[in-house]
Amino acid sequence: MRGARSWTIFRANPRGYWSLWIFLVVLAASLCAPMIANDRPLIVRYQSHWFFPILRDHPETDFGGDFATNADFRDPYIAGSIRKQGWMLNPPIPYGYGTVNFQVVPPSPPSRDNWLGTDDQGRDVLARLIYGMRVSLVFGFLLTVLSSAVGIAAGAVQGYFGGLVDLSLQRFIEIWGGMPTLYLLLIMGSLITPGFFTLLGLMLLFSWMQLVQYVRAEFLRARNFDYVKGARAMGVGSATIIHRHILPNALVATVTFLPFIMTGSITALTALDFLGFGMPPGSASLGELIAEAKNNLIAWWLSAVAFVSIGGVLSLLTFIGEAVRDALDPRHADSLPSSNVEQTI
Repeated sequence: MRGARSWTIFRANPRGYWSLWIFLVVLAASLCAPMIANDRPLIVRYQSHWFFPILRDHPETDFGGDFATNADFRDPYIAGSIRKQGWMLNPPIPYGYGTVNFQVVPPSPPSRDNWLGTDDQGRDVLARLIYGMRVSLVFGFLLTVLSSAVGIAAGAVQGYFGGLVDLSLQRFIEIWGGMPTLYLLLIMGSLITPGFFTLLGLMLLFSWMQLVQYVRAEFLRARNFDYVKGARAMGVGSATIIHRHILPNALVATVTFLPFIMTGSITALTALDFLGFGMPPGSASLGELIAEAKNNLIAWWLSAVAFVSIGGVLSLLTFIGEAVRDALDPRHADSLPSSNVEQTI
């Protein structure tokens, strides 16, 4: 009943509702990046044999070549040999995030071959955008989940036990949160070889504090409820009380912050990539796209793609977060006509 009422309120916000669907489409497209943008065919039928280059490497000798090296399906000889004795199904965008188009003078404007143009190295911008979006969204999602888990656990311990435990953790959080996070990340990023999981671990050191205060406040309020006191008087363990009796109610308030935490995670990764302390050089990322635009101001399409893609994703997450916040607000639930709820159910 409560979930149906919240969903009805969420759907009543058209900006948040449609932002959710658009975001899901963008997420699905980014997760399927190898099937959308790739310089390898999806399927090859050659001499009555089936090949799936998108899943594994094949030597060019399998397709009439002379060498045992990995087949280059953009090679006119290999492509022509396949067409003579079979066929191949290419992705909609026949470029990977690192594929160079030697037929153009980089950076080249949007064309029929490169829908969003190429960067200063001749790489397809649309392909790099799709792969970079996948990296940013997966990174933001993982960091949001991990930081939320740590923050909720720390806030629950603080709020439930209180006293010296709460005081000690609160002082530690104040000191840890007062450190210049970006500068520390830059220093650590310069000392450690950059990588996806390395950056995830480094940013997790600081991002978990965003939910602590909200969870702590919920637990401080709920620990004095009668049902919590009754469970404690019956000898129920602290872990069970936290997990079964208080945490579900506390999560209702904290879940509204998740889209905003993901927005901050994506922004932080983009900033590190832009400054050169993020993903390894050559990796597709949104920050690298901004850096390309800055270094090639004459290539207007790079700036346009960077602005629209990053601003669009962050706006979608913000609109979703606002809609979720309104949907879980009791004041909105009380003002919703009961007929709307019954019709939804």
